[in-house]
Amino acid sequence: MRFSGFAAILATIVTPAFAETHATALTSHGISAFGELKYPEGFAHFDYVNPDAPKGGTMSFRGTTASSTFDSLNLFILAGEPAQGLRHIYDQLLVRAYDEPDAVYGLLAEKIEYPEDRSWVIYTLRDGAVFADGEPVEAEDVAFTIDVLKAEGNPRWQILLDDVAATEVLSPREVKVSFADDAQTRDLISTVGQLYILPKHYYDAVEFNRSTLEPPVGSGPYVVSDVDPGRNITYCRNDDYWAADLNVNVGAWNFDCFRYEYFTDTTAAFEALKAGVYLFHEEFFSAIWATGYDFPALDKGWVKRETIGDDRSSGAQGFWLNLRKDKFQDRRVREAIGMMFNFEWSNETLFYGLYNRTDSFWENSPLQAADMLDGAELEILEKYRDQLPDRIFTEPAYVPPVSTTRKTDRQLVRRANALLEEAGWIIDASGVRRNADGQALTLEILDDGPAFERIALPFIENLELIGIQASWNLIDPAQYEERQENFDYDMVIGRFSLPLSPSVELNTLFGSGSADRPGTFNLSGIEDPVVDALIDEIIAAENRDEITVRVKALDRVLRDKLIWVPNWFKGSHWIAYWDVFGFPADKPPFDRGTDYWWFEQEKFNALVAEGALR
Repeated sequence: MRFSGFAAILATIVTPAFAETHATALTSHGISAFGELKYPEGFAHFDYVNPDAPKGGTMSFRGTTASSTFDSLNLFILAGEPAQGLRHIYDQLLVRAYDEPDAVYGLLAEKIEYPEDRSWVIYTLRDGAVFADGEPVEAEDVAFTIDVLKAEGNPRWQILLDDVAATEVLSPREVKVSFADDAQTRDLISTVGQLYILPKHYYDAVEFNRSTLEPPVGSGPYVVSDVDPGRNITYCRNDDYWAADLNVNVGAWNFDCFRYEYFTDTTAAFEALKAGVYLFHEEFFSAIWATGYDFPALDKGWVKRETIGDDRSSGAQGFWLNLRKDKFQDRRVREAIGMMFNFEWSNETLFYGLYNRTDSFWENSPLQAADMLDGAELEILEKYRDQLPDRIFTEPAYVPPVSTTRKTDRQLVRRANALLEEAGWIIDASGVRRNADGQALTLEILDDGPAFERIALPFIENLELIGIQASWNLIDPAQYEERQENFDYDMVIGRFSLPLSPSVELNTLFGSGSADRPGTFNLSGIEDPVVDALIDEIIAAENRDEITVRVKALDRVLRDKLIWVPNWFKGSHWIAYWDVFGFPADKPPFDRGTDYWWFEQEKFNALVAEGALR
């Protein structure tokens, strides 16, 4: 499909409306959900960067996409598994400051203009912004990006843009975006502003909705340099990058190249790190962190191993149940299943005691619900009392039961058996749970890699003790991606890092509108009017206190629904890296910070001389 006339289909140019409202608009170099911006207009650079960082060298990582492989360079559609790192080739209108919870500042956009109710915004593009092929970045590219993502993009993008009503090209450098009359607009300017801007002229000749390994064109600091599908991808500096000296880029993008190496499994990846095949690694497995870091390069100081703090929410990781399936509709069934995951045994036996149990979707943050419902949170949920179970109001926020450190907690087995019998699932003579129609209660845990097997198999053994026919199904990455996108599973493992200023992204995670839209992140298929209403309230919050109490209310309601079996968290990053990097003295609180590291050639040369690296 060609899109040369696409913007004209969805956008309506209404220049008189611009003339009538322009005089009353606020003008700014950035925007945040609440309060003032930290950085004034014309600021030199973000505080957490080294403005004098040298340029050069290569930063290399393990590729860690959802399916541990890639077969596409199209980041924006449902088809294919896109490569990691594609963000390096694109610019945004506005970019995050990672020492503020939600503030964004102008990159492609020189300024923004908007009314107090944020019902529309005008992005004014910087003069001189160009794509990697030399063509200027213009307002029609912004309009095209919004319109094509809204109509043809992966549903995750479509949901983010549901409240965009129209785009209007006012001049080559000005584009107006208007939002729906009933939209909660607090974060929409930032949401649209953080889209990766696509070149309309490129997609006049190239099909947008086609999975491809042809390097796309962006306006960002890097271009695709080398592609070996499923094995590695390299991005190298665009020497003609138009915004290299812009304040939001000072101290960033210090490496000449970024390379992502893909491996079939965790063991192969870790061995590659030890051999210097790639230089930076974040460890996600406690057993490796506790016992694997005893190799010669670490002992000699060639590789550094550190734990660094993370001020963000610790992430919602767990086994997600697919409520689209009838057998999981009864909460008692889901509760019984959750009882059979023994975190305490897993932590002691498998994780070396390094984790804590997750119970909240905003774990380890001020947004986490706790204890009994009271105060402002009670006032919020009181409106929905007739749609909520009494236990929301009479019991503390749900936390998973604490198991013994024996693999099987017999007391929880008895409780789970009782719940299943109450729900009409009875054990037959062969020990299998069946409903009144004779259907067996089965549960397949789907995955595309072996890393979770040692955790899932004891879980399965416990499920079998209560008559559930459970299995662990390891499939190839492409099949896994397809089945997850189409919700063809009983249970999958997933982790989401939810922001401290939640907004429209909640709709793709928990909103009814995403429950049956393939490719969204609504893994559980939750459809609930109270959840939808609370999401709307969160998006409409006007200050930090309001958003905090409203998210707590949503967290409490979601946790009560038992849509997942929560896993664990640690509230920090475990990292290991070859000692060839420099980094600023202070890490930004809301980011890992590696985008602001740099390569130290003398360190690298010393390791080459010692035979450690090549």
